[in-house]
Amino acid sequence: MRFLDSNIWLYASMRGQDPGKRRKAMASIRSGGLAASIQVINEVCFNLVRKAGYDSPRLLRVIDAFYRRAVIVPTTRQTITKAVELRGRHSLSFWDSQLVACALLAGCTILESEDMQDGLVIEGTLTIRNPFTA
Repeated sequence: MRFLDSNIWLYASMRGQDPGKRRKAMASIRSGGLAASIQVINEVCFNLVRKAGYDSPRLLRVIDAFYRRAVIVPTTRQTITKAVELRGRHSLSFWDSQLVACALLAGCTILESEDMQDGLVIEGTLTIRNPFTA
C-alpha cells in the first residue's frame, strides 16, 4: 500500500498546474492501493478552497473521492505519539512526522511526497519517494 501526501492529490485535482506533474499525480492515484490521513484531506480541502475557489458541494465530492479511493488513517493518540518518536529519530518536521506515522500504522511501504527526502527509509519498511523525479 502507498500513502500519498497532499501535494500529490492537489496536482491531480487542480487544472492549470504543471502538466507533467499532474499526469504523474493522476497515475499515482489511479494505480490504487492507497492510504491517506485526515491531515491530508484537510490540507487538500483548504488549498482547493484557497487556490481554486472550490465551493462546499465540490469539496464534499472531493471528500467522498478520498474515502472511495483510499484507506483513511484517523488521527489518534497512537499516531500522534508515533509521530513524536519519529520526529526526533529522523529529523522530520512536526507535520511530516504525522504523515509518516499514519503511513506506518496503515502498513504502507511507500510514502509519495514532493516535500520529503526522496529515498529515506523509515523503520526499515517505509520508503519516501518523490514521484516527480526522473
